[in-house]
Amino acid sequence: MLRKLNIAIVGCGPGGLATALFLKRLGHDITIYDQYAEPLPVGSGLLIQPSGQSVLEMLGLLDSIRALASPVHQLHGISVEQHRRALDISYSNSCDGTPALGIHRASLFSTLLEAVEKAGVLIVANSELVSVEESENRITPVFERTASDASFDLLIDASGARSPVAGGKVKRLDYGAFWATVDMPEDHDVMPDALDQRYYRASQMAGIMPIGLNPATGNPGAAIFWSERPENADRIVASGIERFRKNYCDLWPEAEPFVSQLGCMEDLNLAVYNHRTGWPSPTERLIHVGDSWHCTSPQLGQGANMALIDAAALSRAFETSGSLLEVGQKYRKARMRHVGLYQILSVIFTPLYQSDGAFKPWIRDMVIHHFAGLPIVRKIIARTVSGKLALSRR
Repeated sequence: MLRKLNIAIVGCGPGGLATALFLKRLGHDITIYDQYAEPLPVGSGLLIQPSGQSVLEMLGLLDSIRALASPVHQLHGISVEQHRRALDISYSNSCDGTPALGIHRASLFSTLLEAVEKAGVLIVANSELVSVEESENRITPVFERTASDASFDLLIDASGARSPVAGGKVKRLDYGAFWATVDMPEDHDVMPDALDQRYYRASQMAGIMPIGLNPATGNPGAAIFWSERPENADRIVASGIERFRKNYCDLWPEAEPFVSQLGCMEDLNLAVYNHRTGWPSPTERLIHVGDSWHCTSPQLGQGANMALIDAAALSRAFETSGSLLEVGQKYRKARMRHVGLYQILSVIFTPLYQSDGAFKPWIRDMVIHHFAGLPIVRKIIARTVSGKLALSRR
C-alpha cells in the first residue's frame, strides 16, 4: 500500500465526497476544494442504481440513504401518438431484483457531507479551479479568486462536466431539461414507485419520479422534468408558468396534480448536458473522477452512480498499489471498459428519446413494442440500467 499522501480533491459532488471518504479511511490527508461559498447540491432528483448502492453500502451509508429515498421498481414511458410503450424496464428482471432509489440530490449530498465532516476532512470554499501546476514531485491547484500556495502529492479532479483541466472534446447535447421538486400528491394517477414518462416523438418528454423526502417541505416528494432545447429556455421562461403547466398537461393530463404546485417559473431550473470522454489519469499526479472524466446525457441515469463507482475503484487501486503511477494504471484498467460501454450506449440511445424528427422515435417505439417483452432482452436491459453491465469486480 502507498505511504500516507497529502491529497487535494476538487469538487463536492457525490464523486468527490465519496472519494474523500474512501481515501481518508485509508489514512491519507485529504483537503476538498469547492467553488461555492458553502458546499451545495445542484439539481433535483436522481436515481441511485443498484451499482451506486453497492458503493454506498461499502461506505456504511446505504441505510441512511434508504431512509431518505423512495424505491423505484420500474422505468416506464408511453409514446402518446400511438399510445405505445417507449420505455419499459423492470428491476425485477435484473440479477437480484434490487430496485433503484429515487432521491433528492440534497439528501444524497447531506448524507455524504455529514460523513466527510465526521471523518475530519478539511473543506475549503470559494475555490474555483482554473488550472494546475505540476512538478516532478508535487501538484498545485490554481484558483480563480483565491491564491493558494498549497501543493499536494496528488490532485483528484471531481469538479464536473465543466472542469477546466479535463481532457477530451466536449459536445453540448441538443436537449436539456427543466427540473423542479414538488410534494407527492395524495391522490394521482401517475404510476407509483416508477420513473414514469410521456413522449411526443422525441422532441417533447415529460417525466415524474418519486424521490422520498422533499427537503424543502419534509413531505414525500417527486421530481418533475420537461425536456427542452437550451436555446428555447428564455422564450419558455418569458411565456410564464401558466403556459408551461398547460404544455405539460397537454402532453400528460394525469400530471396535473404535480405541475399545479408550480407557482412561477423560478420554481424550475434548467439543466444543460454535455458529452465527453477524456482520460482517467492524464498524468501521474492528476486523476479524474465522475463527470470530469466522462459526462453524458442523463438518459441512463448513470451520472452519480458512475462517479460513486469511480470512487470505489480508485480506492481499491490505492489499496493494492505501491506508487501513484500504478494507481493510475489500475484505476484505468478497472474502469475503462465500463465507462466506454455506457458512453457508447448514451450516444446510441439519447437521440431516440431527445431529438427532432419522427424516424428515430418510430424506431424506438417499434423495437420496444416488439422486443422489450422477450425475457432475455428484458434481463439485459434491466442489468444495463442497473449499472452492472460490464462492471469489473476486481
